[in-house]
Amino acid sequence: MSKFHAYSKGINQFTISAALALSSLSYVAPAMAQDDVVNLLWVQPMRGHPVHRLMQAGFMEKCAELGYLCEIVGDPSATNWDLAASIPLAEAALARTEFDGVAVYGPDPAVYTYMSDLAAEGFPVVTWHVLPEEGSVPGLAAAVGEDIVNAGYNAAMAMGEQLGGKGVIALTQGASNDTENTMTDAFRATIAGNFPDIAVLATEMEGFDPSAAEAKAVAILLANPEIVAAFGTTGNSIQTWAGAARKADREIVIIGMDYIRQNLDLIRDGEAYGLVAQPLYEESALVAELLGRIAQGETVDYLHPLPAPVITVDDLQPYYDMLDRAGQ
Repeated sequence: MSKFHAYSKGINQFTISAALALSSLSYVAPAMAQDDVVNLLWVQPMRGHPVHRLMQAGFMEKCAELGYLCEIVGDPSATNWDLAASIPLAEAALARTEFDGVAVYGPDPAVYTYMSDLAAEGFPVVTWHVLPEEGSVPGLAAAVGEDIVNAGYNAAMAMGEQLGGKGVIALTQGASNDTENTMTDAFRATIAGNFPDIAVLATEMEGFDPSAAEAKAVAILLANPEIVAAFGTTGNSIQTWAGAARKADREIVIIGMDYIRQNLDLIRDGEAYGLVAQPLYEESALVAELLGRIAQGETVDYLHPLPAPVITVDDLQPYYDMLDRAGQ
């Protein structure tokens, strides 16, 4: 094996194999011996966040299926994005174990330098959930993730149609980052271009602490009695807005992100309208497959965008089934 010096509206029908079938070949890594086992590292701040745990399940299940040895490191918080705490954990893992490739979670551009440093040391590096332009992160071998602009478009069209083309929408993000900024920009532009009688309020940062996020959403509702809908671009947004609507005694159309069980349950129970089914499990499984292929001397295409439809109450069962398979 070539080891590396440690440096530290519709249901998504895209399968991992279908996504790979669309990939041409372009990044090359040294070949490993056929009888060696691929060893991969996954680096993710906020490792304890329920959305992140679903990503990790997709990665680890694919690793097990392919017979790879895989490890997950990152700050264990569920609410605090701590890159400074996560990189030393990755460095420690790289110092004690010889890895054939590293997956680095990339929604914060601050991590791009670390990706490039790893690549300079000889590690194939793949990121997921974001799609940096090819060449913008030197050394990055591949990027896997939802089509972020399309996700914002899908959410806007679903909400605009549900509102009948009229009303006022509240818009929130977890934080300012490339993924959420791009999605809210696409949402806002789509509403403006297709539903001129709908107003979208200024984007607010709800943060990642559930209690603080809900309190902020309640304040937004109380200050803006004209709001009839809310779209939030982070995994807890459905819970944030459903809780706020209950406390403010308001009925609003809510669309959020991510098919974690709590979010599916809110749609099932009628407390939220729908969610953008970001391909969390699928993209993470694809990361394991791509890194393994690179480690074994294959070449892969750089860009791997996956669709992210809006699902509503009639679309939930396949996602419950996926969570069951993931042990969630």
